[in-house]
Amino acid sequence: MADYEFYWRDPIKGYQCIGKLPERRKNRGRITEESVFHWGEKYFCKDLNVSDIFFLEVDINGKAIYTL
Repeated sequence: MADYEFYWRDPIKGYQCIGKLPERRKNRGRITEESVFHWGEKYFCKDLNVSDIFFLEVDINGKAIYTL
């Protein structure tokens, strides 16, 4: 199972983790970068600039798998 860690680029403090969401879709073909960003925006990006947000896909142990 994979999770997505979302990060925000703070101009003063650098990169900060703003949250983690678990991936629950079994069909990996339905997972796109756009769908992950929409999901992250829904939970974390209400007051943040979306262009300063990125995510990493990590396994359950917190090790990066790859970015979409």
